[in-house]
Amino acid sequence: MIEKLVESMRDEMIKTMVEMIPIKAISPELGGTGEKERADYLEKVLTGIGFDELKRLDAKDESGYVRPNIIAKIRGTEGKKTLWLAAHIDTVPEGDRSLWKTDPFKAVVEGDKIYGRGTADDGQAVVSSIYAVKALKESGVRPKNNVGLMLLADEEVGSKYGMHYVLDNYEFGKNDEFIVPDAGDSKGDVIEIAEKGLLWICLKVIGKQGHGSRPDLSLNANRIGMKLALSIDERLHFKFSSTNSIFVPPYSTFEPTKREPNVQNINTIPGTDVFCFDCRILPSYKVDDVFSEIKDEAEHYKKKFGVDVELNLVQKSEPAPETDPNSEVVLKLKKAIKELRGFEPMLIGIGGGTVAAPLRRKGYNAAVWFTTDNVEHAPNEYCKISNMVEDAKVFAKVISEY
Repeated sequence: MIEKLVESMRDEMIKTMVEMIPIKAISPELGGTGEKERADYLEKVLTGIGFDELKRLDAKDESGYVRPNIIAKIRGTEGKKTLWLAAHIDTVPEGDRSLWKTDPFKAVVEGDKIYGRGTADDGQAVVSSIYAVKALKESGVRPKNNVGLMLLADEEVGSKYGMHYVLDNYEFGKNDEFIVPDAGDSKGDVIEIAEKGLLWICLKVIGKQGHGSRPDLSLNANRIGMKLALSIDERLHFKFSSTNSIFVPPYSTFEPTKREPNVQNINTIPGTDVFCFDCRILPSYKVDDVFSEIKDEAEHYKKKFGVDVELNLVQKSEPAPETDPNSEVVLKLKKAIKELRGFEPMLIGIGGGTVAAPLRRKGYNAAVWFTTDNVEHAPNEYCKISNMVEDAKVFAKVISEY
């Protein structure tokens, strides 16, 4: 059985994870230098597997950094379509190091856990996918259809140089399907087939800086910014209040998140205030309509308080079409999970956004699944070795029977 082959690779999988995590793969937008060194390492791991096709699609970003994407394929006996495993190799920064009990860029094995930045997001998926395909190759089984592996750059900041670049520069078959191991839960009993729309926006309130003792000569952007943020929050929740039970959570979310520093001392009234919203929007609404409501509220505050308000649209994507629940990729994945885990997974929608969304917009069926404790982006991020191995077994079973 192919699952026994995967189990025999447990130590090799751990070794790959431990060697990969110290190779930083952080986007230049987040203060890093990109994913090239990690891609070089992973390409060496893949070279010995024996793919029928192994190539790089390297983009170059605006800073001049190489943003690598690895494409690998094993041809099936008929090869009329390809089932792809698509994981991303970039990570977010570590955040506040004081909150980590281990070095975030040294993979530390403790019992069933491997700690380190990117172990869960998306290192576990990278390793599981590679060794599922390696087990298929070593089993001697050649499925009817092709099996593909994509290791992608740039997922954490929008996939411009990752999935979007690949879609523009690689020819997929019209009937190709995709498994994207980049969202799930601790049991592995949910398959994501739909994602909300996404809007990231920052607003800059411009007032007049002055001495803390003379508010009569100043215009406190901090106070006005706080009022505006709360007003936008209430307006969006009121205007876009419908629910959809397939999604978790079943409503649109509008979260005020990042705030930028203003003044450095207590006795200065801030002349500027910058705050941001992360909006995840149900498919029943248009993202542009949400943006219009934010813009309208900002205009109201400009007139009411005599400030200027600048809007910076950081990222925007409309909701993607839902993957067909009866598509072969969903049915095969459900079957494998039921046979290996003993339960039938639920089909859900999430807040997004994974690389499944651009695939769905192109008309492809994509199922998002893996097993995780949802510690992504958190201090002391970890993946469970058991999840990494057991997920690889599910992937191996699906691709061998596709």
